[in-house]
Amino acid sequence: MKKSLRSAIKLVLAGVILLTLTSLAFSAGFGSAYLLTRADFLPIAPPSAPTPMPSPQPQAEEIAPTSVPTLTPTPIPIPKPENEDQETFQLFWEAWDLVQRHFYGELPDEQEVTYAAIRGMLNALDDEYTSFMEPQIAAIIAEDATGEFEGIGAYVNMGQDGKLEIVEPFQGGPAMEAGLRTGDRILEVDGVSIVGVTIYEALALIRGPADTEVVLLVEREGVAQPFEVTVTRARIEIPIVEVEMRDDGVGYIQLREFSAKATDLMEGALEELLAQEPQGIVFDLRQNPGGWLEQAVKVSDLFLDDGLIVLERWSDGREFSFEAQPGDIGERVPLVVLVDEGSASAAEIVAGALQDRERAVLVGEPTLGKGSVQQPFTLSDGSELRVTVALWFTPDDRAIHEQGLAPDIEVVWPEETPEGEEAEPQVPPEETETETDPQLERAVEYLLTGR
Repeated sequence: MKKSLRSAIKLVLAGVILLTLTSLAFSAGFGSAYLLTRADFLPIAPPSAPTPMPSPQPQAEEIAPTSVPTLTPTPIPIPKPENEDQETFQLFWEAWDLVQRHFYGELPDEQEVTYAAIRGMLNALDDEYTSFMEPQIAAIIAEDATGEFEGIGAYVNMGQDGKLEIVEPFQGGPAMEAGLRTGDRILEVDGVSIVGVTIYEALALIRGPADTEVVLLVEREGVAQPFEVTVTRARIEIPIVEVEMRDDGVGYIQLREFSAKATDLMEGALEELLAQEPQGIVFDLRQNPGGWLEQAVKVSDLFLDDGLIVLERWSDGREFSFEAQPGDIGERVPLVVLVDEGSASAAEIVAGALQDRERAVLVGEPTLGKGSVQQPFTLSDGSELRVTVALWFTPDDRAIHEQGLAPDIEVVWPEETPEGEEAEPQVPPEETETETDPQLERAVEYLLTGR
């Protein structure tokens, strides 16, 4: 067993390192397959794919960067140790041999040790977005890409305290029908604690076939003790675009994520609003975790007649650009974009392009600052490795990663007012009777008054 374990781990480690190295030599033609998504904000049963997982040959239409030749991947060989006794992982085997001989308890199986070794290697990179997913978790991502999901119907966020928080239950979905609210924290799933696990591990437990029940132990602010909620799972298909023509003459479009259908749905929403001759449009990208690069470029292009949208910069100095083309329906309508700390990645590409090109004013709060690009690789057992391969920059060469975007007009929820300033307590709009949204109202005011 020891010999087979050693061989299995060695092969996986070598393969992972080779993938990591060769990914940097991939051609820019795979740009549309890059994942531009927050790692910590995902739907239990989303309307469509916030984190699509392309096959080795991407199914989505690829975008060719302007004036960039197609490059051929160049394998980078891994140096072999001159002396077998001094091989790279000798220390690992020393430690594992000692564990096998002396550990008082049950040893993990070969697969667990292999996965742990991969994670340990990735942790040494100090990049939270270069990550490894076990087959079950990778399957969740693949399911997201299909556009149909079975679960409880809620967007969730893994908090810094290790507790899974309900960001928003879907209107009319199982979670809402069962009484779950924004801000609820899920502690257990069917009696199994999920505190401290990854968001994907939590999703794997919460999701399940339609018409089956799942029992959640829920912690709610203002309630003394955690309580159980039974939710009947369902198949959920919810549009990712919300559109409304307001009584004040301002159009409103919310895009929840940059799925493969984002541009088509946005075009339809724009056509609906423009037919009613709005005084302007509020484009809501709050809590949008990202999605496909090509969709970020195409959605930006809906509002831009020409010019640069985003720069892709690789560690070896290569740089590729994506530009807008004239002739789209949203190029002339007055525009304000809503952003907040949940606007990430692809959403930041769009917001940054519209801000730098002076096409739109940003209203709200600073964005997340997720401007790195991950390329997915499916490993032999169905697990998935995501490797950071490039960074993104706005048309004015501003770094998105770890910087985020500052709004032109900052508006925070009253409970987030800076220390020293008084404000009346207020909860998000879905929990208020008046549904007051100060960020939206400020955007509308700007469109109507220009101030």
